[in-house]
Amino acid sequence: MQKILLIVILLLPYPAIASDPVPIQLQPNIIQQLSAVERIDLLVESAIRRGLITGGVVHVGSLDGTLFEKGYGRIAPEGTARPIAPDTIFDLASLTKVVATTTAVMKLAEEGKLSLVDPLRRWFPELEGKGKDDLLILNLLTHTSGLDDFSFDPAAPLQSAINGAAGQKLKGDLGSRFHYADINFILLAEVVRRVSGETLDVYAARKFYAPLGMKDTGFHPPAGKYGRIAPTFADGTALVGLPQDYPARQLGGVAGHAGLFSTAGDLALFCRMILAEGELGDRRVLEARTVRQMTAPYFSRGGRVIRGLGWDIASPFSTPRGGLFSRSSFGHTGYSGTSIWIDADAGVFVILLTSRLEYRKKTDFSQLRGALSTLAAEAFGLLVSLSELEETDGGAL
Repeated sequence: MQKILLIVILLLPYPAIASDPVPIQLQPNIIQQLSAVERIDLLVESAIRRGLITGGVVHVGSLDGTLFEKGYGRIAPEGTARPIAPDTIFDLASLTKVVATTTAVMKLAEEGKLSLVDPLRRWFPELEGKGKDDLLILNLLTHTSGLDDFSFDPAAPLQSAINGAAGQKLKGDLGSRFHYADINFILLAEVVRRVSGETLDVYAARKFYAPLGMKDTGFHPPAGKYGRIAPTFADGTALVGLPQDYPARQLGGVAGHAGLFSTAGDLALFCRMILAEGELGDRRVLEARTVRQMTAPYFSRGGRVIRGLGWDIASPFSTPRGGLFSRSSFGHTGYSGTSIWIDADAGVFVILLTSRLEYRKKTDFSQLRGALSTLAAEAFGLLVSLSELEETDGGAL
């Protein structure tokens, strides 16, 4: 196991160190002598030096509390920019899909207000007669709808999103093909509104964030918190308090696929609730069966792609699982440089929130996410069995 672990740790993050403007003079035998926590520092600091990120927050936690939390770097490239602290607020991007939209849809299903096998046309009369009678809410949650993303009419973005989905020809057989598309969750946010009578931001805050004590989580962060927000960058413009995602901005900042802001500490409360199957302290926000249903495999394509309801289990997006978390672990990523990965078997989760600068180096960022989880697993003794590791390596990660 130690030999395998060494290969994973040294091959993922550290070759890039050699291309740093000022290389770190560390030989492999010295790296081996560092603790896993020291290697987490080295990993993140290397990503900052290489211009991949300006900084970020790493949080590793369990049901019992925080195992590791640290802020690195600054909120922007300028040397005068404010240092990132553990309570820095980040644009979560696609983490919105699981921390807001999926959870809201599952709560409505738990309450019997909708069914996951409802035909989507039940809630969208705009789909009647458009050849989508068999399209289900379940298909949106698993990205197996056959829908693809497209541009919206800026004069009426939400209605054009609905009309565009209604008129679009589905790609492939319904339910047979995994194709990640934001339109699935844009429609799900509108399902939440039509079913509950509340917009996604209001519903999620009332049902989840307030009861869980997530004080810095929400859409449209108030101006009083702008000083704690790490900006994102779009077309050379720094955005503070607005989603980096353009369609989310078109939709008014509240969308099912992006637009949520939060801190590592707040997300840790959410992850802890998931580990405890729907409760945190004396507050229960989901039934245990709902959490189990949400995080169980619902779509598998020959083992190469496995998705839960909203959550990712094994797919091309699963790099935050790293090399040592269990095959049943799950999580999600966000384009702005965010990710969550939860291992219910080990009772541990890893949160990475960053101010991402370089978007073209997708492989480098994937390696950062994966190596972080591997190091977190090593640091806190969460080593899976050799047989399980070998089976995991045979998947699509």
